[in-house]
Amino acid sequence: MSFVRDTWHLFLRLVQQTLRMPVYLVMSIIQPILWVLLFSQLFRSVAKIPGFEGGSYIQFLAPGIAIMTALFGAAYSGMGLLGDIDRGVLDRMLATPVSRSAIIAGRVLHGAAQVVVQALLILVVAILRGARPHGGVVGIVLVCVAAGLLGGSFAAFSNGLALLARRQELVIAAMNFTILPMVYLSTMLMSKGLMPGWIAAASSFNPVNWAVVVARSGFEGQDLGLVVRDFALLAGFFVVCGGLATAAFRKYQAEM
Repeated sequence: MSFVRDTWHLFLRLVQQTLRMPVYLVMSIIQPILWVLLFSQLFRSVAKIPGFEGGSYIQFLAPGIAIMTALFGAAYSGMGLLGDIDRGVLDRMLATPVSRSAIIAGRVLHGAAQVVVQALLILVVAILRGARPHGGVVGIVLVCVAAGLLGGSFAAFSNGLALLARRQELVIAAMNFTILPMVYLSTMLMSKGLMPGWIAAASSFNPVNWAVVVARSGFEGQDLGLVVRDFALLAGFFVVCGGLATAAFRKYQAEM
């Protein structure tokens, strides 16, 4: 119970910090909306190409952009942890009885919750632009779960990287090097049938694509039995990233 209570309080602390930055809040809301509007206009003619999956590009794009937001929204979660390290906040926390696991879990929960809110905003905008959630409420929930799992995974990875690197420049460079190829090696923006063969093959091993497949299947109301494998892989990726962040935190403690 101590772990759950401490995680909740640390999560609320991060929420309060976010709410004290109105400019960040506005930008985090406007950015995903702009992505939906810009990408849906820029690539709308793609839907006319033979072999494209889906009736309209906005219908295809909506769950993909929700996952993109999760990816970029959580990838730099470790920057906040670096700020706590530089200000001595983390060391002061370690001098208290707070659960050590909760320190990382609170940040992972905050990263996941943030991207879920952004994913919902994207779906609302996409629906206003003509997309239809054929999966109903269950499908929308599945989009949010996929976004939350991917966001939590990359929040954990980012925090673990921050604990090991302890340099903002290294974290930014490493995350950019990681997430951009993963975006373009997925079906986030393009139908698998229109991809080069090697990219289509690589997407099967891409955690971002696992999340996109789960989200799009839920949004389209497809047979959920078809995405059990991708959902299981995504959940496993979340557990692995959480384990890596925990190991990095233990290493940080051992060096203090």
